[in-house]
Amino acid sequence: MPKFVIERDIPGAGQLTPQDLKAISQKSCGVLNSMGPGIQWIHSYVTDDRVYCIYQAPDAATVRQHAELGGFPANKVSEVRTVIDPATAE
Repeated sequence: MPKFVIERDIPGAGQLTPQDLKAISQKSCGVLNSMGPGIQWIHSYVTDDRVYCIYQAPDAATVRQHAELGGFPANKVSEVRTVIDPATAE
């Protein structure tokens, strides 16, 4: 299944409390459960003013549907074409 990187502009994201992050995560998981097994949240990176989420989904439309149902921004949805790491240099 394709992977996607979702950029979410959330001013002050880096200042969210553990309780805030838990509530957001619970909301996301609830929406995912209602959508069925065709979409999966892998993990997210929280920076000062953005959250970068990694999802597996059949297409970008499904990722955008999750964002809409959850009330989350999805400012940019990009399909991952390949993954590289230090081993790629060997």
